[in-house]
Amino acid sequence: MPVHYPRTPHLPWSPGATADDVRAGDLSGLRGREVVVTEKLDGENTTLYPDGMHARSLDSAHHPSRAWVKGLQGRIGARIPAGWRVCGENMYARHSIPYRELESWFYGFSVWAGERCLDWDRTVSFLRDLGIPAPPVLWRGVFDERTLRALRLDTERQEGYVVRTVEGFGREEFAGRVAKWVRREHVRTGTHWMHATVVPNTLGPAAALWSVRSGADADVAALLDAVGIAVKDPAGAEAAVAEAAGRLDVIGRHGDARLEGVLAAALHELPRAWLAARLARPLGMRPARRVADLVGLHTGLHRPFPDEERRAGLARMALAADLGVLHAVAAAVPAAHADDQAREQVEWSALHAEDAGLLGPDPLEPLRSGLREALAGLDPQAADRCWAEAREAYARGRIATVEEAVAATWRWRPGRFPRLVHLVGPAGSGKSTFAAGLPGIDVRLSLDDLREARGSRADQRANREVLGEGLARLDAALAGGGIVVWDATSLNQHQRSLVHAVARRRDALTTHAVMLVDEDELHRRNDRRAHPVPPHVLAAQARRFVPPYPGQAHRTWYVGASGTVEDADGALVGEEA
Repeated sequence: MPVHYPRTPHLPWSPGATADDVRAGDLSGLRGREVVVTEKLDGENTTLYPDGMHARSLDSAHHPSRAWVKGLQGRIGARIPAGWRVCGENMYARHSIPYRELESWFYGFSVWAGERCLDWDRTVSFLRDLGIPAPPVLWRGVFDERTLRALRLDTERQEGYVVRTVEGFGREEFAGRVAKWVRREHVRTGTHWMHATVVPNTLGPAAALWSVRSGADADVAALLDAVGIAVKDPAGAEAAVAEAAGRLDVIGRHGDARLEGVLAAALHELPRAWLAARLARPLGMRPARRVADLVGLHTGLHRPFPDEERRAGLARMALAADLGVLHAVAAAVPAAHADDQAREQVEWSALHAEDAGLLGPDPLEPLRSGLREALAGLDPQAADRCWAEAREAYARGRIATVEEAVAATWRWRPGRFPRLVHLVGPAGSGKSTFAAGLPGIDVRLSLDDLREARGSRADQRANREVLGEGLARLDAALAGGGIVVWDATSLNQHQRSLVHAVARRRDALTTHAVMLVDEDELHRRNDRRAHPVPPHVLAAQARRFVPPYPGQAHRTWYVGASGTVEDADGALVGEEA
């Protein structure tokens, strides 16, 4: 049944309130609570349902500016649960403010399950899965009237802001949990927009990304422009994307999963490490490294694999990628290049994955959530170790249930094991700086420091001896307990395996800190270093860099150009470092 969106009261200091507007005289529903402040967009209030839509008026008639949003509702309606509704702004037509860089012509600001508005974080996650962006967040924190009054907007291009509680609330609480500030004389056109010629607002490059998330056909040229990457074979990329998108739609992948699969199909020939670093800026670290991991893993499905080992291999792959998306990408690439043998291998792999229950979006989540509940209150690092050991036991076929996982991880629950942070990345990627900022470090082992103690940190002639000395010191440090950092490039799995062998012998919790920094930035940083690496050496390191996949250590941190952990994998509770 259609539901009218409530009128949002104006904050007491809102200059745009008129005599006909509702004013918030009591702010007690906001005080003391965490709130989020989002930009108020100059669009048409619109509500989407599983089976239809309407503007603010429940009987809103057809208008040319509503055609695009009707198409969006047609794509996503089946993914809105019965009794739910999505409320937002239809931004297609220009009203008083011209927009030139929109991410979409529809922005969602609230999601309702019946008469209850979802909390903000769940709202954003649900909208993203539908392929709908939320308005820009201007501030978040415990309600502070002084801070909100001090917010400064560019009133030539921003209509105002909306304050709402981060926690969810019932419809009857709306007037006390949501309020707005609107610029003075916010309607600045002589003719109402509905009675004028429709002038569409302009979409920005990111709109191509949101379009794919929502289930629309992929515009490959626009996608590549949005991420700032060119490919050598545009026609091949078009064919691979069309095939991958079709397969993703069949298995019901949407939101980020659909975008990641489509981008991996388009960019399948590019180097994985380079790709992850380049995509981090336009996509964010998590989608970027997931696209790169799909690119790195998909060719493994093209090759024959012993059937008796296939389940374990697929289970480990499932730690690094959504196997449904991975098989869609792997099938699309040989299809685009008419490689029937590779495609047959992918189909055979998919049958094994389906039989093992690994083709869902997150097949290990029931095991993880059950273990999380069973180990509630445990030290976080001990809990992460238990989760890592349970994953490995599951991959080997030794456990299948939560009860078995709990029983199999008893020895790590006390947390009496050393910790190793294993830095991974080329010279200049920020490893030493990152290590210096880690709290509680007992020992930091740097191969450069060991070379310098021998006479020159640039002298590579004694690498074997330096490595041997470093590993011996690592063994002694882990034997003593505490937290140890291994600071070396560790560019490939072979180099990392030598360190891991020592960590396993000392039963250490191992965390990869993977530095993903664009090569141009590496060279800029290298030029400023006190001990720069020769440019040709740095370029060679960047080419040889093969980052670890999730699951190749107990935990993985992804450190971007900011020098901070921008994504994490392997935590039992959340994915924070």
